[in-house]
Amino acid sequence: MQIMKKNYIASGWGGFLLIALLTSCAPKDASKGDHHDPGHVDIDTKMKALLKPSNTAVISPLPSIRAVYGPRIYVEEVQGVISYDKRNELTVSSRVSGRVERLAIKYNYQPIHKGQLIMEIYSPDLAAAQQELLYLLNNDGQSPLFRQSRQRLSLLGMSDASIEQVIRSKQINYRIPVYSPTDGFIVENTSTSSPAVSMAAPTISAGGDAMGMSDGMSGGGAPASATSPPPSAPTSNAVMLREGQYVTAGEALFTIYNAQDLIAEFALKPDVASFVKRGAPLVYYPTVGQQPVQRTSIGLIQPVIQDAQNFTIARSYLPQSRLRIGELLTGRIPISLAPTWWIPVASTVKLGGQTVVFRKEQDVYLPQSIKVGKIIGGHVQVLQDIAQWDISSNAAYLIDSESFIKKNESTHE
Repeated sequence: MQIMKKNYIASGWGGFLLIALLTSCAPKDASKGDHHDPGHVDIDTKMKALLKPSNTAVISPLPSIRAVYGPRIYVEEVQGVISYDKRNELTVSSRVSGRVERLAIKYNYQPIHKGQLIMEIYSPDLAAAQQELLYLLNNDGQSPLFRQSRQRLSLLGMSDASIEQVIRSKQINYRIPVYSPTDGFIVENTSTSSPAVSMAAPTISAGGDAMGMSDGMSGGGAPASATSPPPSAPTSNAVMLREGQYVTAGEALFTIYNAQDLIAEFALKPDVASFVKRGAPLVYYPTVGQQPVQRTSIGLIQPVIQDAQNFTIARSYLPQSRLRIGELLTGRIPISLAPTWWIPVASTVKLGGQTVVFRKEQDVYLPQSIKVGKIIGGHVQVLQDIAQWDISSNAAYLIDSESFIKKNESTHE
């Protein structure tokens, strides 16, 4: 019994000492002075960066890169179409008012030769002028009035041979023939089909490096370029003019286009057109077929507004060409860009209409928007000074698919 009593006493003293020890280690009352909180951690600058939300800062072991500064040459691929050279067009007009008695032209773009009959017109004015000529001939064929009357018939469109026939036969010709002044293709002016095939507004398609031009940074290549959807070729539809229809003096009825000299028209986007100048070299080839590549130069730059869209046509003149009207062409124009900053496309990410890179600051990557230009050979043009920026080499790797990116506005340094 005495042994058990001693054990209880020893146990009692041990518990008392344990309680005293724990009490001495307990924190003091705040009212009694300062104390140290073992749960408090001091947050330094690096720790603050690590504690930022995931949509504003990203911690990643990816290496950083810097932009490369320099010029570039690339090849812009454009689509075009063959059309008539309108500098060689001739207009066929009616010199007198009257009625179309005979029409030899049946459809638009009908081949025609010089001296070929186009139509015959009955004109009361022409008949009256011939009667006046015969009257003066019977009185005095050598008078000044006779010569003036003959000149009037010539001005009304009668040829010298037709006038001589009237004088010899002394019979009035109630029809005046209209002949073609040249070889080519004839088109009615009231036709809905245009001799110069209309170009559609440019769309976007991938380009290529067909001319083998490079810049030493990307091995060449071409950016997205301005192309046009396939335009329609001229339509050989029936003419609207009919026999029995009345025409007025001076009315332009037909236009004749020379088929020997053609033009190639290529559609350019406005931002591309600013780099293309008259006289710039150009290579082209038919889009369909195996014809060889041909070289030419740009002879005219013409801004165009069509269907509320603004684009530019680059025109090349092709004398004695064997291409066909309406034939589609693919052209390539070399364009030189002034020195600027370039970064890999993989280091950027598109957010709607903005481009974002991840700029490294201390130990984290922060998203920041930048101003960009063209994309050439896997590199994107940066239109601001980012020489001192360290950016992630792969922007897509840093994107969290379950969160959005809260980017910082770009600043010029």
